[in-house]
Amino acid sequence: MTGTFKALIAGVAGATVLVGAAQAGGFSRGTADTDILFEEGNFSMRAGATIVSPQRGYATIGGVAATDPDYTNTYIVPNAAVKLNITDYARCAGTYAQPYGASSTYGPQAIAAGLVDGTGLVRRQFSTDEFGLTCAAMINNVGSFGDMGSGRLSLIGGVFLENFSYAETVQFQGAIITGGLLAAGQPAPVAGAVGGTLNGTQGTLSFNGGYNPGYRIGIAYEVPEIAARVQLLYRSQVTHTPTGTFVTAADALAGGAGTTRAAGTLPQSVELRAQTGVAPGTLVFGSVKWTDWSVLQTLNYTVTGGPLPGVRNLEFFWKDGWTVSGGVGRQVTDWLAASATVTWDQGVSTTEDVFTDTWTFAAGIEMSNERASLQLGGAISYLTAGSVAAEAAVGAGGPGDTFAYTVGSDWSYALGGRFSVDW
Repeated sequence: MTGTFKALIAGVAGATVLVGAAQAGGFSRGTADTDILFEEGNFSMRAGATIVSPQRGYATIGGVAATDPDYTNTYIVPNAAVKLNITDYARCAGTYAQPYGASSTYGPQAIAAGLVDGTGLVRRQFSTDEFGLTCAAMINNVGSFGDMGSGRLSLIGGVFLENFSYAETVQFQGAIITGGLLAAGQPAPVAGAVGGTLNGTQGTLSFNGGYNPGYRIGIAYEVPEIAARVQLLYRSQVTHTPTGTFVTAADALAGGAGTTRAAGTLPQSVELRAQTGVAPGTLVFGSVKWTDWSVLQTLNYTVTGGPLPGVRNLEFFWKDGWTVSGGVGRQVTDWLAASATVTWDQGVSTTEDVFTDTWTFAAGIEMSNERASLQLGGAISYLTAGSVAAEAAVGAGGPGDTFAYTVGSDWSYALGGRFSVDW
């Protein structure tokens, strides 16, 4: 197999996986492009983005047919990497990715149902950014395979910095807010003034955390002449303690907005990837990934000051997730290759939401010359149905959401591209 084949097929495979990964389970979005370490040129650079449009909406709310539009928002996942060979046996890559995120906007029916506990959720936005540096030390001639060439062992390690940003907007039901403040011991005039001022208005809770460190380590074994590679990569969890504000229409009554401090952990993961040429011009590839989503049980936060102080949490109660992917790439001409993948992602929800099992089919092409290439891909995902029960009692917390709901089988669509330069 020629070097052109190896670069062309491996590149289009990577681009197709990138598009499919943008629709992975839980809050997963992008993955750092550490595979650029295996590019053979002294310098490599590639950058791209994927647009994802999930079409998830309620089927029923509180046992009644839903009339709200889809609550999931379209989002963009950028990705960039630069690799430089330090010596013949060592190379490093700087990467940028958005590993986690979520974005949703809710309709009037869902907002009204949420007001049963005093706050109906209007919108929610969550994002992270990751900047990383990953290096590989490569040992040649580790095993011989005759005409297929010799093996190469790579020891991989690196660090990254990850931030955390979260915001949600809620609408208030004044009478319930007044009752809650009275139960908490607030004087009746104060409780009534706050509840009356908040009634029908909106408030915004936000957290913004600085960059916290994490690390990744791994090992890979290749037989470059046949484009064969097996790689095991671990990414550490990161704990965040962001601060922020809770801004409401009643802040003037309390001398200002409330300040917030939260604590939560984003998960560790382990991924096994493999690929190999199986015939002239043909590559097969696959991966299995475990993500420790069970670490995300609650995001606990405290509001200090403002009209609504107290200790609260956002409930998730997720379980660990598995993602399994497989595909094939084919060289069509000297400058064109194509690939296709199928991915199954296990849903991570238990009692609070509907991050259900997802099946994704992705396809892509790569157009390439000696130094540059353009990869384009698209994906369609099938989101399985799900349901959530209401809490045992209003405001009690624990299993269940504020109101019961169901979702049907839905679809998500993605388009992405990536440009690469090597020399």
